[in-house]
Amino acid sequence: MAFEKVKEIIKESPAFTQLTDLAAERLGGKVLYATDDFFAEKENLVKPGRGIFITDKYTDRGKWMDGWESRRKRTPGHDWAVVQLATPGRIVGFDIDTNFFLGNHPPHASIEAINVTDAASVSDWDKADWKEILPKSHLDAGSQNFYESNSNETFTHIRLHIYPDGGVARLRVYGEVFKNWKLVSAEEEIDLAAAINGGKAIACNDMFFSAMGNLIMPGRGVNMGDGWETKRNRTPGNRDWVILKLAAPGNIDRIVVDTCHFKGNYPDTCSIEACNTANDTDVINDKVQWAELLPKQKLSADKEHEFSKEINHAAVVSHVRLNIFPDGGVSRLRLFGKKKD
Repeated sequence: MAFEKVKEIIKESPAFTQLTDLAAERLGGKVLYATDDFFAEKENLVKPGRGIFITDKYTDRGKWMDGWESRRKRTPGHDWAVVQLATPGRIVGFDIDTNFFLGNHPPHASIEAINVTDAASVSDWDKADWKEILPKSHLDAGSQNFYESNSNETFTHIRLHIYPDGGVARLRVYGEVFKNWKLVSAEEEIDLAAAINGGKAIACNDMFFSAMGNLIMPGRGVNMGDGWETKRNRTPGNRDWVILKLAAPGNIDRIVVDTCHFKGNYPDTCSIEACNTANDTDVINDKVQWAELLPKQKLSADKEHEFSKEINHAAVVSHVRLNIFPDGGVSRLRLFGKKKD
């Protein structure tokens, strides 16, 4: 049911948290405006992680907090902030995270959204044609507060309202990237795996140290935690794997496997398999016929490995499976090619 808060007895995050965080700073999300960020900057809302707490850290305005925090409101009204999504998308759910905000969290929040072609043309965000996609809802202190969106429309910006004031550590806006493929030429080379284009990491056998979704983020990894890393496996002949769904089916012409920051823990070798299907469930359950896209290749520490002539180019691909032997970490995987209708 829309608006229904995930019950506290459920320990696992809701399924929508496996979707792309459309507001994430590292994907390109930005906080454009806030009515007040006296105690803690609005930009913190879209940063990675859940925020940290440093006991004895203060600023000239008060306690340092890793989030967005407004001052105590002594006038009518409430505070709000506008976030520009990294890419247009269909919003499925939210995490309004009040981590470490205990005596200073907002008791309630709501969210509106809008689809704006040219944000620079908006002179007053308060007068924009917003649509409510999460009505005023309860927030717990120091908690991830999960809610569903009530709209299937495509949006470019959201407005987070907090009632009446206080602090939110992070805002996650989970959904599906919308890319107008009609504007992409059939001859244009594009990273078909990139999250910003609509690529998704949908399954893996292990992500003990860091998440599979990092593989398809923009740029090179900022540190060893910004990649996909599996635990050490001493089983002879072990293979770890991750499956990516491409943003659009296409032919792969160039592959980059980047082991940036992985020095004593990069995989010894890798290979990539591919298939073409519209059924994600069959892919995840290994009920498809995988074909070799990239034969096993030797990898090195902290390096971008580019492959072209080694690729089996012929087939149209919708999903890929990156295999690493025997285990370890990969920072980024780029799959450059041309879309096929």
